[in-house]
Amino acid sequence: MTANGKGVSLRLENCAKTYPGGIQVLSPMTLEIARGETVVLLGPSGCGKTTTLRIIAGLIQPDHGGRVLFDGVDVTSVPIEKRNVGMVFQSYALFPNMTVAGNIGYGLKIRHVPKAERRKRVDAMMQLVGIDTLHDRRVDQLSGGQRQRVALARAVACQPRVLLLDEPLTALDASLRDRLRTDLNQLFRSLGITTIYVTHDQGEAMALGDRIVVMTKGTIAQVGTPDEIYFRPANRFVAEFIGAANILEGPLQSEVMLLPGGQLHIDGGRTGDTAVAMVRPEAIGIVSPDGASWTGRIQTKIFLGDRLRLTVAEAATSAIVVDASNRLVVQVGDRVGLTVPNGSVRLLTS
Repeated sequence: MTANGKGVSLRLENCAKTYPGGIQVLSPMTLEIARGETVVLLGPSGCGKTTTLRIIAGLIQPDHGGRVLFDGVDVTSVPIEKRNVGMVFQSYALFPNMTVAGNIGYGLKIRHVPKAERRKRVDAMMQLVGIDTLHDRRVDQLSGGQRQRVALARAVACQPRVLLLDEPLTALDASLRDRLRTDLNQLFRSLGITTIYVTHDQGEAMALGDRIVVMTKGTIAQVGTPDEIYFRPANRFVAEFIGAANILEGPLQSEVMLLPGGQLHIDGGRTGDTAVAMVRPEAIGIVSPDGASWTGRIQTKIFLGDRLRLTVAEAATSAIVVDASNRLVVQVGDRVGLTVPNGSVRLLTS
């Protein structure tokens, strides 16, 4: 988190959204975002993340009683054009009849920024996002990645108090998304603007967010740093939505879960509980089955270059996934022992 960033601190207070007919798409939520922090709203389609972003922008109003505060000042009734927020949409919403420089400078022009200052800011933004050779290029002559950079430069040129991005990389191919994800990470850190980024892509969220707000069915499931969300999910939904997760179910005796393939130590387990726990594929080691307390049989083996992805049956009530060394010598059908370091298993709530 950036303690001394630009922009504003932001607070959503009891914000909900209900549409005519009583359809509630966002349950009452309260969220604090620090000045200069990059927060990612992450969740499946229809979870309320874009609605939250539009409430912050001033495009829609929260239900009665909800408030939006910038630096402690209530801006709930302030329209979008007076909130000084920058927005980047999935469609980019660029003007096809304008040049790159014209698009970036448009917001400055309608704010009556003097021409010399406008040109200076446009040049600085183009340099910042790596498109300084495209000054006079028409938008319809640009690639998808270049258009994304133009949209971002346009949003930042007006020096917004809050930068809002709604799935800006979705329309791009996978390799370009990966490259731009790295560029965005560097850009957000250099700008220090308070940034809220909406995505359904877990990789983007992990790469870009100082904190991640995981949402489901119009509610917040968990708020935390990327490592907190990944290693210490608050519940089963978060565990399964973020990365690959093995969900284990079984009765507990003291701190041992009893499973079809043996037993697994779990810190904090209590005798008599039927528990649900999570362990990530990379946390499971493959050893000899002789003397192992937990075993299974290899069902599938896929070589992924940097690792082997194994599916292991008979270890739990359903097959588990193990990410092993790419040099491990095993065959489908082999019985193997499974080990998990202490602290790598997370007990979950439903």
